Amino acid sequence: MLNPVWYDDEADIAGLAERFETATPQEILSWGLERFGRRLAIATSFQVDGMAILDMAWRIDPTVRVITVDSGRLFQETYDLMEQVRERYRIPLEVYSPNSVELEDFVRREAPNAFYASRDLRKRCCQIRKVDPIRKVLSDLEAWVTGVRRDQAWSRSTARPVEVDSQYDGLIKINPLVAWTEDQVWDYVREHDVPTSTLYAQGYRSIGCMPCTRPVDEGADPRSGRWWWEQDSMKECGIHCRLV
Repeated sequence: MLNPVWYDDEADIAGLAERFETATPQEILSWGLERFGRRLAIATSFQVDGMAILDMAWRIDPTVRVITVDSGRLFQETYDLMEQVRERYRIPLEVYSPNSVELEDFVRREAPNAFYASRDLRKRCCQIRKVDPIRKVLSDLEAWVTGVRRDQAWSRSTARPVEVDSQYDGLIKINPLVAWTEDQVWDYVREHDVPTSTLYAQGYRSIGCMPCTRPVDEGADPRSGRWWWEQDSMKECGIHCRLV
């Protein structure tokens, strides 16, 4: 990880976060793109939040870097959307994959769908398929942009517009939509005709790997469709917070 030499301590970042609390997502993105350039990338799984951010950033800088992880278990609809993004935005998506040796060993020892058997195995699967690949690419960056919003889950309720990501050795984490609601995201997407996954029309509200995601009833917690067989657990894969 590059040394964060441009700020003295986390108080500097806290000041930025306070300043950006009432800023628009575009203003936050403009600051990040200007400050970090090619040392910044948008990380997306092509959910609606990520697509809104991608569209905003592309309008500011059409050469913005976009990174994603292909866990090997994504929906076909997600792959289809990735192709739409390539065609519409002409962005060379940086797609990263799990370590094949680690993944092969895990599947051989535990079976392809071992994540249903226990939370520990689910965490290990997420670690290999998603967390480790993103960690590898983040190690060469100074900042990353995410689609985290406070209203998505209690585990994200304290997120700030700009923060020091201790999980990734002091990387700067930029969350332009942190104060937005889901309705605001969809309003932006409709206004700008941003492509989104066709899975939303089928009742999906939070989209991850195919075996670990299902539609939810209207009015239900959007993330209740993720790892639905786990009770009273953090609905996270480990990318945005450490799983305990």
